[in-house]
Amino acid sequence: MSDLLKDIEAVVGERGLLTGDDVASRQATWLRNEPMRGKAIVRPADTGEASAVLSLCYAAGQTVVPLGGNTGLVEGTRAGDDDILLSFERMTEIEHLDPVACTMTVQAGVPLQKAQQAAEAEGLMLALDFGARGSATIGGAVSTNAGGNAVIRHGMAREQVLGLEAVLADGTIMSSMNRMLKNNAGYDLKQLFIGTEGTLGVVTRVVLRLRPMMRSCCTAFVAVDDYASVPALLNTLGASLGGTLSAFEVMWADFYDLIVRSEDRHVPPISGSHPWYVLIEARGGDQAADQARFENALGEALEQELLGDAAIAESGNQREAMWAIRDDIDYLQQQLEPMMVFDISLPIGDADAYATSVRERLRDRWPQHFRCTTFGHLGDGNVHFAMTIDSNDSDELKEVMEIVYSELKPYGGSVSAEHGIGIEKRPFLHHSRSDAEIDLMRRLKAAFDPGGILNPGKVF
Repeated sequence: MSDLLKDIEAVVGERGLLTGDDVASRQATWLRNEPMRGKAIVRPADTGEASAVLSLCYAAGQTVVPLGGNTGLVEGTRAGDDDILLSFERMTEIEHLDPVACTMTVQAGVPLQKAQQAAEAEGLMLALDFGARGSATIGGAVSTNAGGNAVIRHGMAREQVLGLEAVLADGTIMSSMNRMLKNNAGYDLKQLFIGTEGTLGVVTRVVLRLRPMMRSCCTAFVAVDDYASVPALLNTLGASLGGTLSAFEVMWADFYDLIVRSEDRHVPPISGSHPWYVLIEARGGDQAADQARFENALGEALEQELLGDAAIAESGNQREAMWAIRDDIDYLQQQLEPMMVFDISLPIGDADAYATSVRERLRDRWPQHFRCTTFGHLGDGNVHFAMTIDSNDSDELKEVMEIVYSELKPYGGSVSAEHGIGIEKRPFLHHSRSDAEIDLMRRLKAAFDPGGILNPGKVF
């Protein structure tokens, strides 16, 4: 063991340091079944230990890769043989929950689902939600500014964070644990660490904003027969439901048919075949009144011929069955192995034209091997592709990415809606950010981490 690792072990103890097979036995990324690499996994028990570890690494010029739940999709936590991984799996305490102020203070390693359940026990709600809730950690979600199912109403992770604590590259603890909704006292420093993927500092504790638990939930699965009706439906429901619309998840037929029809894996909520399907959910304060308004809103959409068909959930089980279709990513991965996942955003009115152009170019390039599904949180302009060209050739995979991202230029879209940049999207950042923006990002990185030890190679 090197002198540095011995010094680190003196800080975190024997339980806090993993080496050798204890590192390699873990999976490097969620999508790729490859062994994790790195000199060691360091597992601090609190912010003080994390600070001491980073201070030692800074002095030694040792690169450090922060590790959350390892559910990211852009290789944002991939490490090399010479890196040390800084994991927060021992920092899983919910330190304080204030039901009056509607705040929760958590350590970075708390899984999202654990935080959600703690809020629910007090009649409150943590609005952040996405499929990897059982594994993804609060620290990782904040560091990537994660999105998910409720962005259309409650915003991304950024909107759920009131304050946070982060450790800088040299070990300095930056504690900005604000618990107030309003605080205009100078720079909002927490924003420097939200969505910057651990490249400027490592998030160790977070103050989350909670909201009162909604008393009603109305869910429907609808079919749409022409794409122009999709944004029209969104606008109609937004007006009719008076701010209660919480989810607007769109599935193209290629996604729906694979998930629902290929092996009778799910019971179809709607009969017949349609080009688009939308999972709609509204949450409010009175189930009877909200259900009536919800049904009236769908009736209005039917009268306007925006819908081809509709099914309204009449029980919790029916709601869960509808969401199970949208969330069945494990089956998607099995069918599209080796799967590539893309996460882009653009104006909702342009989404189908863009998706059609991408699919046509890819199908022309790989006519025998290309398979694709299209879906997303389209209420906030977020489109996902899950696809395969049945190849692991790195040059071909880069060609796929270039096609997907270059097609965004005419629409002014973003190469990353909610997953971040990591390593995978680094070569394509210029499609969404100007040279001046990227230069300013680099200057911030140099100022906060002059030694370049934090999550090296990510974003830039």
